[in-house]
Amino acid sequence: MIRTLTAAAPVLEVPGVVVIGSQVPNLLEPNAASTLVVSEDVDIGVPLAAHPFVKAALAQVRGFQPSKEEPSVWVPNGPELIELNFVGMGTGDPLDTFVFEDPDLPLMVFGPLSFLSAGLVVDADGLRVPLPKTAGLLIEKLLTDRSAEKGDRDRLVVLGLLLVARPGDEEELVALYRDLPPDLQYATRSNLGVLSLMGPIAGMPDPTVHRAVVARLLERLEEASG
Repeated sequence: MIRTLTAAAPVLEVPGVVVIGSQVPNLLEPNAASTLVVSEDVDIGVPLAAHPFVKAALAQVRGFQPSKEEPSVWVPNGPELIELNFVGMGTGDPLDTFVFEDPDLPLMVFGPLSFLSAGLVVDADGLRVPLPKTAGLLIEKLLTDRSAEKGDRDRLVVLGLLLVARPGDEEELVALYRDLPPDLQYATRSNLGVLSLMGPIAGMPDPTVHRAVVARLLERLEEASG
C-alpha cells in the first residue's frame, strides 16, 4: 500500500484530495503500520473543483493505467501495487449521489462524502499523505448504504477508525451526529447496532473483542439523539 501511495504522489499533492476508505485506519496507526485492515485498493477522494488538477497529475503517475471497464479505477501494471479508486466527494447534500461525466476520469460522486473535511497529514515512509478528519469519515461510513460483504467491511472500517481515534474525535463525531436529521441519526445508530453484533472477517478488526467500544459510542449517540 505504501508503494502504491508513493506511485500516486502527484495526485496526493493536489489541494483538497484525501485518501479515504479502508486504508485510513492503517495510516492512522503509529508509524503507519498498516496492519488493521486488509484492502485490495486505495480510495482517493477528489473534490470536483480539484478534478482538472487530478487529471493533470495523473499524467505523472507511473505503474498504473485506467481500467477499460471502469476508468475511475486505475489498475497496476504489476502485482506489487494495488488499485487506485478515484471517488468524487459530495457537494453538501448527503443524499445526493450522481455520476460526474468526463471522457478520461469520470467519477461517481457520493453525497455522504460531503461530511469529510481535511484532517491530518501523515508521514508514510517519507510521503506526506492527506487524510480526512476521523469524525466525518465515521459518519460517512455509517451512512453509506452498501449490503452484504461490502457493507460489513464498511462497518469494520468504522471499528478500525474507533481503535485509532485521537482525543476529540468522538466529541466531533457526536457534534456532527446532532446536526443530522432524525432519519440519518437512526441510520447511523442502526449500522452501529449491526456492528455490535457482527462476527469476525479475515483481515479486518475483530468486533468480538471490541464490543464495549461500540456499545459505549452507541450509548452516547442515543443520548444525543434529537
